[in-house]
Amino acid sequence: MKEGEMLKIIVPASTANLGPGFDSIGLAVSRYLTLEVTLSDRWTFVPCSFEVESIPTDEENLIFQVAEQLVRKYGKTLPNCLVNVYSDIPFTRGLGSSAAAIIAGIELANELAGLSLTMEEKVRFASCFEGHPDNVGASLYGGLVIGSHRKDETNIVHINNIDFDLVAVIPYYELKTAEARNVLPDYFSRHKAVEASSVSNVLVAALLTGNWSLAGRMMDCDVFHQPYRKNLIPELQSVRAVAKKYGAFGVALSGAGPTVLCFAEPGKGKELHGHLLQHFKDCSVQLLSVERNGSQVYKMPLVK
Repeated sequence: MKEGEMLKIIVPASTANLGPGFDSIGLAVSRYLTLEVTLSDRWTFVPCSFEVESIPTDEENLIFQVAEQLVRKYGKTLPNCLVNVYSDIPFTRGLGSSAAAIIAGIELANELAGLSLTMEEKVRFASCFEGHPDNVGASLYGGLVIGSHRKDETNIVHINNIDFDLVAVIPYYELKTAEARNVLPDYFSRHKAVEASSVSNVLVAALLTGNWSLAGRMMDCDVFHQPYRKNLIPELQSVRAVAKKYGAFGVALSGAGPTVLCFAEPGKGKELHGHLLQHFKDCSVQLLSVERNGSQVYKMPLVK
């Protein structure tokens, strides 16, 4: 980037797991983190919307931390920048706000240091930083991703032609991922592991073949995390009951929660949204869609 240029980076939010796809299935959704980057004499992050008003404004910012770590890996350095930060992704609600920041940091480093990274290199670094590929993969690729992150390799299958409506019921309390993970068991018996993985496998097959009712049943059959987290998120059971009554084919925690995501066949989300608004007035109820585009980077002349 040169003087007189602005770099614009747009990264979608994401939901993960979709029930039994624990730490491996992610879906990009229509909420966004946006950076407007110009050269400056020092690193400064300027929060420009409510959701990011509490972010660090200096080099403690997660976006900078990711970018700096990535360029050091390649023996490069970052020029100082001023970054205006906009977001409508709620923090600590299970919609991938930190994953979006990680992808934004990778895209920022890639452009400022001229790294020319492939998608595979980006998702490998992001998964190593985050610990799993679901949210970061969805924010990077868009659409639906099924990923496997292992010690030596990260693999992603990207599906971009999937389409259904989404309604998010977002409680106003926060739930830290670490707290939500503390309630999970450390081990499963072989019998339980086979059951859990088979449910996840059928979920993927149902999504890819458009068998929505079967996909919804598999979301309910999850044994990986939702049975253990339901006591932390009382809305899960009540949202499931109401949403199923009014036409949702599936309901699942979004990531670790507390957001509960309702899945409806294309064209049925608006009506479902209206019903959920009436029943959950103490939550934010938002109509979302699948975002088919992953992170986008634009260079443009700086308007004076």
